[in-house]
Amino acid sequence: MGIYLVDVAAQDWSQPGEDGYGDVAAALNTELERRGLPPYEPPRAEREAQGGFEEKVSPSMDGFLALCTTHLADTELSALLDWSVLVPLALEEEIVLPVCTAYSGDETTVAGAPRVLALAERLAAAIALPVDAIPAGENLALSMWFLEGEAERTAQARPGPWAEDLDAAFYVAFYLRAAQYCLRYGCPMTYS
Repeated sequence: MGIYLVDVAAQDWSQPGEDGYGDVAAALNTELERRGLPPYEPPRAEREAQGGFEEKVSPSMDGFLALCTTHLADTELSALLDWSVLVPLALEEEIVLPVCTAYSGDETTVAGAPRVLALAERLAAAIALPVDAIPAGENLALSMWFLEGEAERTAQARPGPWAEDLDAAFYVAFYLRAAQYCLRYGCPMTYS
């Protein structure tokens, strides 16, 4: 049990009702149109062919929040953390939609992956995160890397500020990999 960050398949994005995100997709496209932007439709074939993204939100966020408040302005912290749907669009600011999802309450906040990626990259640079050593791709690979000891072994071989708080490093990697995945495959991400 717990909360997971997952990608949303194209068929689920367009499906209305409990099993889909059609209400969010329609509200987002209405808001994009109001702003003079084209509608967003995730690509079908490319994302579905490669297998998906799923990572569990599990370690304590205390150290990560302290890291964020040291290196990010309040508006940047909000942009990094206060979204319930991430899309591969360059949005100047988050879009709040009057639609609920499982973990968003009465509103859904949509953020653009390029902005989240830029903020996560800044944090990764601040702690000298060895991004090349951290897994990407397979479901739960990042979570398992941090929880099953590989992060500790890497910290011994490649010490640095990142190794001082592995829970904080997990969340830097978590947001970094999520934004990269969202942009690479053009798919939305949400909590489940």
